[in-house]
Formats: sequence, C-alpha cells, structure tokens
Amino acid sequence: MNIKKVGVIGCGLMGAGIAQVAAQAGYETIVRELNDELLEKGLGRIRAFLDKGVAKKKMTQARRDATWANVSGATDLADLADCDLVIEVIIENMEVKQGLFKELDGLCHEGAIFASNTSSLSIAQMAAVTNRPDRVAGLHYFFPAVINQLLEVIATDQTSPEVVEALMAYARVTGKVPIVARDAPGFAVNRFFVPWLNEAARMLDEDIANVPTIDEAGRETFRIGMGPFALMNATGIPIAYHSTSSLAQALGEFYAPADALAAQFESGEEWDLEGAVDEAAKAVVGERLMGVVFGVAAQLVEESVATVEDTERGALVGLRWARGPFGMMNDLGMDRALELVKQAAAHHDSFDVPELLQKQAVAGQPWTLRDVRLEVKDGIAVITMNRPEALNALNEKVLRELKEIIAQVRDDPNARAVIVTGEGPAFVAGADIRAMMSKSQAEIREFTEFGQGVLNDIERMEKPVIAAINGFALGGGLELALACDIRLAATEARMGFPEVGLGIFPGLGGTQRATRLIGKGRACELIFAGGQIGAEEAERIGLINRAVPLQQLLPEAERLAKRIARQGPIAVGKAKTAINQALQMSLEDGLAAELDGVMETFGTEDQKEGMTAFVERRRPEFKGQ
Repeated sequence: MNIKKVGVIGCGLMGAGIAQVAAQAGYETIVRELNDELLEKGLGRIRAFLDKGVAKKKMTQARRDATWANVSGATDLADLADCDLVIEVIIENMEVKQGLFKELDGLCHEGAIFASNTSSLSIAQMAAVTNRPDRVAGLHYFFPAVINQLLEVIATDQTSPEVVEALMAYARVTGKVPIVARDAPGFAVNRFFVPWLNEAARMLDEDIANVPTIDEAGRETFRIGMGPFALMNATGIPIAYHSTSSLAQALGEFYAPADALAAQFESGEEWDLEGAVDEAAKAVVGERLMGVVFGVAAQLVEESVATVEDTERGALVGLRWARGPFGMMNDLGMDRALELVKQAAAHHDSFDVPELLQKQAVAGQPWTLRDVRLEVKDGIAVITMNRPEALNALNEKVLRELKEIIAQVRDDPNARAVIVTGEGPAFVAGADIRAMMSKSQAEIREFTEFGQGVLNDIERMEKPVIAAINGFALGGGLELALACDIRLAATEARMGFPEVGLGIFPGLGGTQRATRLIGKGRACELIFAGGQIGAEEAERIGLINRAVPLQQLLPEAERLAKRIARQGPIAVGKAKTAINQALQMSLEDGLAAELDGVMETFGTEDQKEGMTAFVERRRPEFKGQ
C-alpha cells in the first residue's frame, strides 16, 4: 500500500501544519479550501511557517524550497481525486464530515485512504457513509502539528490491518511517533488528559485550593512546565469545555464539565493565574490529579482502547510529561497507586476502580513498559529502539532489553534476518548522559562493559543484522549501527561521535569498529573532531552501505532482509562468521577458518536441498537444518 500523494481538506492552523508535515517528508501535497480567499490564507500560513524556520536556522533554504514545491492548492474537491491519502481537518460536525466523506467516496480512486483529524467524533460513523469502511481511519494530530511528534492512528472495527500499517509507516516517514488507539471516545490521550484538566476545575468547585495552588501542584507532581489552568489558557478554554462535554455524552457523568469550567467557558475569559500558593494544599491536589489519571488510564487499557505502552508514550511524547500514568504508578508502587484511585473514586459516584488495576495490585507487579520492541514477520525480525521521548538514548534498562531481545532472536528459527531501527526522529542519539552523570567510576565501567557485550552479541550472532538508520546515530547509537552487518541510512540522517566534547571518547567499540571499517585516518577525524556527517558523506567514506530517502528506508531494508532470508540460513550464518574473522586474522588463518566453515555447510539438509533445487530448476525451501 504505497502513499505518494496526500490531500488535506481544510487549511486552518491545524490543516496547514498537517499539510506542511506531509510536504516536508517529500509527499506531493494538495490542500483544499472552500474559496480562493481561504485558500490563500491557508497557503500563506504554510509559507510563513517555512520562512520562519529558515530565519531561525531550523531549516535550510533548499529544504524550504523543496517543501514548498511539493504544495499546491485547490478549491474544487475533484482535484483530490488521484490522492492516495485524504485527511479532513474541517469543522467538528458529524453531518458535515459525513457529507464530505460521501462526496470523496465518489471522486477518489478505490485504493484511497480517508482519514479524519477529529479529536472527539466517531470514525466509524464517518466510515459508514462510504463504500470503503475498511479504508477509513483517524489521524489525530496534536497541536502544533508541525512540532508535536505524537500522532494517534485510530482504527475502527472495520479498518483493515493493511491500512493501519500503511498509516503507521506514513506517520513515521513524516517524523511522527505513532500510537494505535481504538475508535472510542477520547481515543487514548484525551481520554485521561481531559479528565486531568476537569479535575483541576472540580477542586475549585470544592474549594480545596485556588488556581495558582492547583497549577503549581500539577506542575510539580507531573514534572511539567505548565499546570492545568495555564494549559487551558494556552490551548483554549472552549476546547477543554467541549472535550469534557463530548466525553460526558459518550461515557457518563464523571466526565461532565466542572461548574467552574462551565462558568469560565461562558465568561469568555481566561483563568486568572495570579494569587498566593497554599503549600499545605498541594499534596492533596497532586493526589487527586494522580488518582483520576491513573484510574482513567487503566480503564481505557482494560477496554482495549490502547495498550499500556502506547498510552504511556502518548503522555511522554504528546503531553511532554516526565513520566506517563503507568510509569508514575510503577514509581509509586501498585498498592499506593490503587489507594489514590480509590480515593478519587470516593469523590465521584460514577467513577469506578478498574478491575485491571486491582488485579495488578494483587499481583504486586509493575506495569510492563518496554523501550525496545520486537516484531517477527515473514522470517524478518524488526527490533525498534522505542524511547523516542529521549531520542532512544541508551541506558541500562534499554541495553538489558536489547540483550534479551537479541537472545530471543538468536534462538528463534523463524527469524532469519534482522533489522534494527529507531522510533521517532533518531536511530539512537547516544547514551543517556544524565543517567551516566550519576554513576560512580565502578558503575560506569560495569555499564560500558555490559554495553560492549550487548553489541558483541549482535556482531557474533549468526544471523545477518541490517541497521536502518532513520535519524540521528550519535555516540553509542553509531556504535550500535557499526555492530550490525549492513547499514542503510535515510538521506537526512546524521552520524558522529560527539564524546570528546564531553571529555570522554567512544567506549562501546567505536574506536575499534570504525577504524576497521573506514581506516585509521577517517576514524581519527570522525572521533577527534567530535562533529557529525550526513548520510551521503557516510556512504562516500564507507561508513554505511548506502543512503536512501526516508520513505524508502524501511521498505529497502525489508526487501534486502527478505532476499537474505530466502537463502540457506546455515550458509549465511557461517559466511557472516567468516567475514568477521577476516578482520581479526591473517589471510592464512582466515582461509583455514573459511574452509572449516564451508565444510560445516556440506552434509546439511540445506546443502542437499539447495543443490537439488538448482539441478531441478526450482526455488529451494531451506529449513535451517
């Protein structure tokens, strides 16, 4: 399912951002507005944001011009007929959206995907008016769409897995961190975030604390820059009010707007953030906010709206919380988390303690939150470094998970080739510096030795490993890529060893593997200068095999992995070992080791099958035996 051309209907603040994101990623993008005046305003927004990016040196003039060249405008809906993906960003009115989708259904080619950016309306109801409900989904962007990396991919019961997969791939190519949510009120993030805002207003109703106290308690408890009232002022009180009203209509009284929120909405004024903070009240406020968030988050997972990990990631990436609801529960302990939810439930007759949370507390186990993800499909194991909120930085937890997954892949006969990539804008942007700063010298040695061992596991595993470098590969991230057998990189990826600028130097094999790969002189320049190089330069000096556009990176890695997976797995594994030995042995010893390896392949069932298939002129069916 190949998306090449994207249509965006509605070019207000959000629509303009969504269109710019698509165009920046290289997609031919057409925006549609109702008339020429609105269209020019929308295109002007995109132009202005691009020019601002150049002025602030966040974008080169060349990239700005290339992005703008991908954008066109239209007032006739028929001009979107050849789009592969159409995203509507119009008024939050079901009848209007249904009318649009019905009209699009008669205009667009049968393979086109329709997506809605709604934050509260049912995707299934929109899909029902089309003849392609399996190709309708939600793409819920977070404001500002150009900057906020989170994207909720909303699937109805009828949305096909292939469409979800295509939208996840599209999201990643456009620089987003996608999470999957079921078509349910509030989806994943707003389901717990909106009650967080509303509970702050409820505490005003109950005279528990004033606005500045609640805001400060919210900031400190969740370790964020703005409290709930400041956030409502920034994003718009009407949005908060309508969101609570929508959730209440679908889910019940607990979600209904607090009296204070309704009154503030009616007044048309912002919250007054001034006043003295009551230090004694902050603990109670923080506990109430946590209790509501923990309870709602557990409830939505219990209802299969989203997974624990996707819900957590939504808070980390979309809301910029230091810890998401499940990470906070793990930090507090399940018994304490359950106690806070019970306290919150005692304040609300229509708020029940989720059974899932009660079972977790009885088990005494923390929520599982993994930073490395593994998927095995069609003989290919894809390992994704999944800590995008920290640019996939390496810490002890990440390395331990990576080691476990490498062992799992090594022992899995169904995994014949491996791809390692990163979620978000980075492959791996190095080690977690803050975590390292708190370690003693003995702990640093232990961490470094362990990291070297993990990368050795990758290099020594008799399965080929392809690094798909999707973004920054710095320090330990580049060392991880160098431990792989083949390196493909997106054309905009950046690589380097910045360690000397921190007063250290690469310690996870960078000095050794880079020297063996590109020679002493180039390795010295790369490490001593501490700078970064682009993918084209990395290809020129032999640091990577080749650079490809980001849209093609994972498809190209998968094509290569599938070609490798079709070969005899024993032969490929022995060949990998022999190639690695070539870097460590004399030619004479290497040839002897090669001979031993070749002889091990003879007499195997795969050798017999391969040669028999060649004689019979058919494709061999290797079993790894």
